Amino acid sequence: MMGLPLTVTTAHRVDQAAGSAVGAAGWRWLRQAAQMADLPSGRPMLPAGPHGSAEPGLTYLPRVAMRTPSADPGSISAARRFATQTMQRWGLADREADLTTVVSELLTNAVRHGLPLAANPPGRPIRLGLLHTGAAVMCAVTDPSERLPVPREPCWLAENGRGLHVIAALSDQWGACPAPGQAGKVVWATFSTAPLSAP
Repeated sequence: MMGLPLTVTTAHRVDQAAGSAVGAAGWRWLRQAAQMADLPSGRPMLPAGPHGSAEPGLTYLPRVAMRTPSADPGSISAARRFATQTMQRWGLADREADLTTVVSELLTNAVRHGLPLAANPPGRPIRLGLLHTGAAVMCAVTDPSERLPVPREPCWLAENGRGLHVIAALSDQWGACPAPGQAGKVVWATFSTAPLSAP
């Protein structure tokens, strides 16, 4: 069966969409992952403006970009391009290669393991999110399976089983948490970034 092409939730700054469904609820799963990761806020990115307000305790909002890939393994290369273009647009080329490799591993795991284990995957898609706070960038993937990933020691002849080891080696930290308000999980990885220069 052929998968749907990669669909786009346009990469956007959260303050520009905070009043919309995408801004208010559409990235709730990504905010929860950032809280679980204790993502450092670093230098403020974007002031809260008339289109929305920051999270409690924050004065500024992060940059967010999201996509909803299909379950087709061919969509992973499109997601890598999306991650590369987003990192370049955000001026984060120093962590681009590591992050795009981790995006590939997270999506591969979601397609291989997250969808087959889910009871009703068609209504609950895989989602990819990137969040930049200024001090760090996080990539996260949600899928409808509730089974959290556990690293295993792969056989040295095996062609798979190394994805979580790659994620751990390339990111500063990674983890997983239940998806907020629905069945499924979010798997995330964080990357520290160079401080931004003053405007």
